[in-house]
Amino acid sequence: MRLISLLRLLVILLLALPVLMVLAAWLQWNAGSADILLRMYSTVLPGYVLSSLSLCFWVALGVISMGSVSAAAVTLFDFPGRRTLEWALLLPLAMPAYVVAYAYSDFLQFSGPVQTSLRQLFGWQGPLWPDVRSLWGAAAVLSCALYPYVYLLVRAALVERAPQLMEAARLLGAGLARRIFRVALPLARPAIAAGAALALMETLADFGVSSYFGVTTFSTGIYKAWLVMDDRVAAAQLATLLLLLVGLMLALEQRAQSRLRFASQRSSGQGSDSQPMRLRRWAAALAFFLCAMPILLGFVLPFLIMAHALWQQNLSVSIDWAKFSQWTFNSLYLGLLTSVLAVGLALSLAFSQRVRPSAWHRWSTQAVGLGYAVPGVIVVVGLLLPIGWLQQAWPQSQAGFWLTATVLGLVWAYLVRFIALALQAVQVGYTRIPMSTDEASRTMGVYRTALFTRVHWPLLKRSTAAALLLVLVDVMKELPASLVLRPFNTDTLAVMAYQLARDERLGEAALPSLALVLVGLLPVMLLSRTLRKS
Repeated sequence: MRLISLLRLLVILLLALPVLMVLAAWLQWNAGSADILLRMYSTVLPGYVLSSLSLCFWVALGVISMGSVSAAAVTLFDFPGRRTLEWALLLPLAMPAYVVAYAYSDFLQFSGPVQTSLRQLFGWQGPLWPDVRSLWGAAAVLSCALYPYVYLLVRAALVERAPQLMEAARLLGAGLARRIFRVALPLARPAIAAGAALALMETLADFGVSSYFGVTTFSTGIYKAWLVMDDRVAAAQLATLLLLLVGLMLALEQRAQSRLRFASQRSSGQGSDSQPMRLRRWAAALAFFLCAMPILLGFVLPFLIMAHALWQQNLSVSIDWAKFSQWTFNSLYLGLLTSVLAVGLALSLAFSQRVRPSAWHRWSTQAVGLGYAVPGVIVVVGLLLPIGWLQQAWPQSQAGFWLTATVLGLVWAYLVRFIALALQAVQVGYTRIPMSTDEASRTMGVYRTALFTRVHWPLLKRSTAAALLLVLVDVMKELPASLVLRPFNTDTLAVMAYQLARDERLGEAALPSLALVLVGLLPVMLLSRTLRKS
């Protein structure tokens, strides 16, 4: 038992090490560090803060608008196509945001097909709109890719709204608009806040869209400080500031989630007004349009643009299938290795918390789960920072080789980022196993390992499969950690899609991008199936 506790503590320390190392960078405070921070404050830091906050503001506005409107439409009203739109609104989750950025950048730029066709058709000259590679373009792309976070939570909140309150409002003579804006939507405010906070955490963690569009956010600034300026102290200090912003978003999300659970517990019972209201003619057409536009902008149009680029590339230049197979193999290998390790650790942590519930087990499990809120670029800095210190103190050390020349560092970073997904899926599976099952098993002499293998595991197989799938897909889409920590000749689909698109070779970037989209459809199909069952 003591050995198991020590191993659990070791795992927790390894998963928390990157964040602790970033915070420990402030222990190296000296005159040189102060000079670096002052130079950053007078040069790049205000720009990073302004760009990040501006991007967050516009993304919040976009995801709240699209997610809330679409969730209210498919939940409160009935119109032709509603059943299809309910699950189709989840499709942008399968499209990595940087792939959407590649597609729209080529489609809407000065030499793209849209502006070229309009100039030829109407005889116009010059650019017809500002360059899409800008702050507003990044905000639009991230809004189209991240609005499902708000949609999912708001839809769940509206399904669980208090029907008796809606019915009471109708009996008191309130019209439809007043019932929606004064009764239904206020109940969804915690869900809107939670979904927006999740989207903002993804925005702060984003590297692909910001880097490709030339927007200098904290993530791109950390990357430049470390790899371009070779200044690990500045990178660590920027990472600390970004971690502070992410912590604020996480606190907002957790507070909103607690309020959402409270509202759901108070919303029980069924009312006659809980059925969706039937819309006809122009009202039905408007509802369909409002729900279809996010799907079109966030999935259908980017997919068609990338497919067209791939088709043109296939006609002009033969695709190097050997290289594509190697990229795919590397992505699947890293994804499967990480997902198996993450699920194994998640099962161990969840089982320990189940059989020995205590404040320590609860706290340690929650600490491990916080890694998903940490941006990948911070994880990279947290892993490389102690390596630099170790190399200075002990030049003969081989730690740098093992972390950068093998997949060890990369898998470590993936585990820090994505073990929370596996842990959440396993814990959801455990909530479906009543404690009376454990008690009955103990009365029959089934303890410890046998309890897990003979009782828990058969009931956790579906949750474990879902956890494996979620971790696999997210690892394959991860860009910052893969870009920095990958060993030589271990390029992944995400890395090659980014590098080819950055070199303006969109036709070649289309194949790995579409491969990532097709893989991302798997968890979206699983989620949509769950929604249909519920």
